[in-house]
Amino acid sequence: MKKGYYFGLAATGLLVTSIAAHAFTGQEYSKDAKISLKQARVAALKAHPGKITDQELEKEAGGSGLRYSFDIATNRGTQEVGVDAQTGSILENSAEGPHPD
Repeated sequence: MKKGYYFGLAATGLLVTSIAAHAFTGQEYSKDAKISLKQARVAALKAHPGKITDQELEKEAGGSGLRYSFDIATNRGTQEVGVDAQTGSILENSAEGPHPD
């Protein structure tokens, strides 16, 4: 009985974790983006392979002023990668500081 309970908890945790990786903040800006979240994810992971732990679409200085921002976990820490939402170019690829946004 307990084995099934713990398996259920683990499965639920895995589901919640995978859903969180696909949700993002800034959806209100999606209509202004020329590239999709999926395309931006591919570009970010190409720039810095790992596991995306956070993603958002935000207005920020640099490039077109609209960017996807990804936190990518690796065995060395977290990398922040910014992808221009109009062109798909990489605007940022740097180690996340001690005080993330």
